[in-house]
Amino acid sequence: MKIGFIGLGIMGRPMALNLKKAGHDLIVPERASLTDEIRAAATVVADAKAVAAAAEIVILMVPDTPDVEQVLFGPGGVAEGLKPGTLVIDMSSISPTATKDFARRINAKGGDYLDAPVSGGEVGAKNATLTIMVGGPKPAFERALPLFQAMGKNITLVGEANGAGQTCKVANQIIVALNIQAVSEALVFAAKAGADPAKVREALMGGFANSRILEVHAERMIKRTFAPGFRIRLHQKDLNLALNAAREMGMSLPNTAIAQQMFSAVVAAGGADLDHSAMVQAIETLAAAKVAQD
Repeated sequence: MKIGFIGLGIMGRPMALNLKKAGHDLIVPERASLTDEIRAAATVVADAKAVAAAAEIVILMVPDTPDVEQVLFGPGGVAEGLKPGTLVIDMSSISPTATKDFARRINAKGGDYLDAPVSGGEVGAKNATLTIMVGGPKPAFERALPLFQAMGKNITLVGEANGAGQTCKVANQIIVALNIQAVSEALVFAAKAGADPAKVREALMGGFANSRILEVHAERMIKRTFAPGFRIRLHQKDLNLALNAAREMGMSLPNTAIAQQMFSAVVAAGGADLDHSAMVQAIETLAAAKVAQD
């Protein structure tokens, strides 16, 4: 298929290249940041409007809700070049409420819309093992399924209403943040008590406390490898979506709010672009103890 891909950052670049490896034609908008690898793999056109005019399916992978709106509906955006029958797939992590509005506006122009945020980080994007959470009509999902299978492994149509995928991703980000907080507290506790955090991690990986966070992020904490990964500022954006939605629904997410404050403490010290495993730095400051030396 002819696939337009907009948003070629840490996640989007390997996702797009995996689509190319699967035999699809890539069309991307001109950007100074385009790598030589992408330029060799794709047809480069002027803007998002030109991408939509040339593509059967347009995929977005950009940072936040305003970015999606700009790419879709701003000057030179996807909506200006959209042909009837084009499928727009937003794989960014954004507001479920805004997603419903964007879908209505694309539908009004004759296009189909799926929200399909992902989990799995840069490693999952490179290895085509992403978890993909999809909201939208089943026929559109079935049309997109070969593309999802080229980028991920655990692919679920969460619901046939747009916004279902984004709601699932927000729930995912709550779980990930609270697990990072739990692992951070456990390793700092172990270090403060005089135990070897690396040995503690090794022991816990054989028991009920094991998790991908303990496996991957605890190792980052111990080795002090905080290059992203997934940036704290982006995880903060996702937790804001959770907290704002909870406020709208009249419910409390107390531990999510605490995790957000831990991230904020790292950001205040200049860590907004560190990997989200760097939340441990805030816990270390409160404990006056470090998991390991930088």
